[in-house]
Amino acid sequence: MASSARAGQSGGAPPNPLLPIPRESPPTSVPPESRASAIEPLPSPLTELHYDSGTLVAPTLPDDARLHSLFQKDGRTGVFRAPALHYRDVVLRLRECGLPYEDRAKRFEPAELPLAVPIEPFPHQRAALDAWTRAGGRGLVELPTGAGKTLLAVLAIAWVKRPTLVVVPTLDLMAQWQGVLAKHFATPVGMVGGGVNDRRTLTVTTYDSAAIQMEFTGNRFGLLICDECHHLPAPSYRFIAEGTLAPYRLGLTATLERADGGERVCEELLGPLVHRTGIDELQGQYLAPYEVRRIEVPLTPDEKARYDEARGRYLTFVRKLGVPLASPEGWARFLAQSQRSDEGRAAYRGYREQRRIALTSSGKLDALWKILLEHREDRVIVFTDDNETVYTLARKLLLPALTHHTPLPERKALLAAFASAELPVLLTSRVLNEGVDVPDARVGVVLSGSGSVREHVQRLGRILRKRPGKRALLYEVCSAQTAESGISERRRQHRAYQEQEGSPDADA
Repeated sequence: MASSARAGQSGGAPPNPLLPIPRESPPTSVPPESRASAIEPLPSPLTELHYDSGTLVAPTLPDDARLHSLFQKDGRTGVFRAPALHYRDVVLRLRECGLPYEDRAKRFEPAELPLAVPIEPFPHQRAALDAWTRAGGRGLVELPTGAGKTLLAVLAIAWVKRPTLVVVPTLDLMAQWQGVLAKHFATPVGMVGGGVNDRRTLTVTTYDSAAIQMEFTGNRFGLLICDECHHLPAPSYRFIAEGTLAPYRLGLTATLERADGGERVCEELLGPLVHRTGIDELQGQYLAPYEVRRIEVPLTPDEKARYDEARGRYLTFVRKLGVPLASPEGWARFLAQSQRSDEGRAAYRGYREQRRIALTSSGKLDALWKILLEHREDRVIVFTDDNETVYTLARKLLLPALTHHTPLPERKALLAAFASAELPVLLTSRVLNEGVDVPDARVGVVLSGSGSVREHVQRLGRILRKRPGKRALLYEVCSAQTAESGISERRRQHRAYQEQEGSPDADA
């Protein structure tokens, strides 16, 4: 936005669509002899702005092409309607043109939100905050897990001084954020989600709850903060950002890129990427130094025979279809075609079987046992691709399992026991991938996973919280000579892995 950029470059506060328009002094009386020359055009009619179920409504609009490009005429009611997302652009345009308006849309005002204790940010946090404020209080920030994204959000709230809605992906994170905000601000912090509906000046909610509530509450917050904002492009979540007036927006993530290009949607909804700091830039000083070790284990002869048969059945059908499975469209076509014939259904079963064999080979269990023995004095998190594998390992090794099925009280108890070293090992699938704070973990073991770079970086981030004398270690255990090797290569395409890898060791 041009006006925001100019204000940021000058070092002052960004254009503020929340303050009332300064009223001009009433015109002085005009001498009779000069009244003819004092005749002016009629003033522009007043533009009224209203909020309605996630949209910005204006009964009439002035004759301005830019404003008309933001709205559409509602054929049912005859009013002009725009996504609430455009509120800031509309107000700034009205002010830029000197057009009178009455704002009946927003239901928030500036709020006193002093910090309980002054915060001295780290250099990377200061750089991120400065970049965001220069952009007018809109944009995306990419910082590694453990680099203090939550503290950056606290500083942003203190700068904006507006009612704030923080959106997070899980109930665990909702409770975690509520605790952090309550610590830094001397005001009650509300939560919406998980059976709780307590909306306050500072409110934390989940993506699921926000998507449901936004049409009713989208005019009550001046700042929208989306944690793990790479979730936002999902069709069910876009309305969270489209349906709120919030003129200030901050997206936080450790890994913005999406395989489907959804990061562009994040930029449309929250603003451009304004700052990025990589894991490799912070390790040693602000994050724990770390090492990555990749271990390849062979399949047994029986596993190899079953793997080859199942994969052959799957690939034969794929070649008949002639579809490129590397693209989402190709995979969707395979899924559709596989349900239309006995051969297709057999191919799909083959795909599932070859994948299961590679991800759960017996050699992986042996490798995991050796790793746990070697690190018996450390806190270890074991990551798998699915819940079934977690529960199988839990039964075989008599270790606690934590999945999204684990009730919240039990989940909290397990994390507390892990933090106190009462439980030195946790088995999990994907529930700990994002955000949950496990600072005492030093060793991570990726026993299986997807080809997602984001998932792999997030799992590395779980063990990088800084502790005196801590050196983190991430193991990646793969089945040799299987498709999992290709999956491993794809998910390690991130600079955090380029210079940190140890040599593959099949004898581990």
